[in-house]
Amino acid sequence: MSTTNGQTRSEEELRDMLHEAEERKQLWEEHFKSAKMDRKSNAEAIRNITALRGVIKTLRWILKMTDKNGMPIPHPLD
Repeated sequence: MSTTNGQTRSEEELRDMLHEAEERKQLWEEHFKSAKMDRKSNAEAIRNITALRGVIKTLRWILKMTDKNGMPIPHPLD
């Protein structure tokens, strides 16, 4: 499906990556909401949540998934 350095990733591998990214995003969101953090920790949590949103969108786009309304996922750079 996707290639990196000549290696092809299977759809199953991509789905596993998507699941892991969604879990990590959930953990960061829970951490962000659960405790009062200093400015540095707050910035780290927000940065990781934002990065994982991009990862999730890209993996969903590669897998030709749809959003909750049944619309195709737009190009990740849009």
